[in-house]
Amino acid sequence: MFVSRLLDFQKTRYARFMNHRVPSNCRYQPTEYEHAANCATHAFWILPSILGSSILYILSDDQWETISAWIYGFGLSSLFIVSTIFHTISWKKRHLRTVEHCLHMFDRMVIYFFIAASYAPWLNLRELGPWASHMRWIIWIMASIGTVYVFFFHERYKLVELVCYVIMGFFPALVILSMPNRDGLLELVLGGFFYCLGMVFFKSDGRIPFAHAIWHLFVAIGAGIHYYAIWRYLYRPGALETRPSR
Repeated sequence: MFVSRLLDFQKTRYARFMNHRVPSNCRYQPTEYEHAANCATHAFWILPSILGSSILYILSDDQWETISAWIYGFGLSSLFIVSTIFHTISWKKRHLRTVEHCLHMFDRMVIYFFIAASYAPWLNLRELGPWASHMRWIIWIMASIGTVYVFFFHERYKLVELVCYVIMGFFPALVILSMPNRDGLLELVLGGFFYCLGMVFFKSDGRIPFAHAIWHLFVAIGAGIHYYAIWRYLYRPGALETRPSR
């Protein structure tokens, strides 16, 4: 809250790039500038995410690597594709209220599955302790619960929704700490740091110009760091991995 007040640009010359804040139960309406930025900042990453996912698939040596590559690639690409489609419809076809509303819900639902998909390679391809191995399916239950929550309570309790994302993002990380092989832990922490830092902008529409687009950039940076860790420590040729017994 203090940071948001400190970074309030409404009384500066940059105020023309944004609209005023709205009550917590209403959706912020971006300016034309912000709409364009929201679309561009995620559309730019669609092709790289598809190419990156294809690289992991090509580097896969066994069934579990292939499955994990597909899950992660689908979650990563879907995040940018769905976000771009939603922001484009919201900008150019805002009169299609029902379509826009459904896409907005879908955009929020995809975030849960993106988080689960981001952990899938680590949980599937690394050796886990007896209790930690249950996280392989618990994380998908969490994603499903989040999806149901969005379906019934979309935009009603925004703070609760944010807390759900944070819990789902950090809870599986505790399992990562239990892995005998901790290579990639630094990159996972660094990526998580950028996601958390981006949340300041996620909640700053109407205070900071292009706040949502800046949030998109932090998401892209965090996703890029996590992709690098997955490629380097789980898929790169010659990488030493301890595979779980199946």
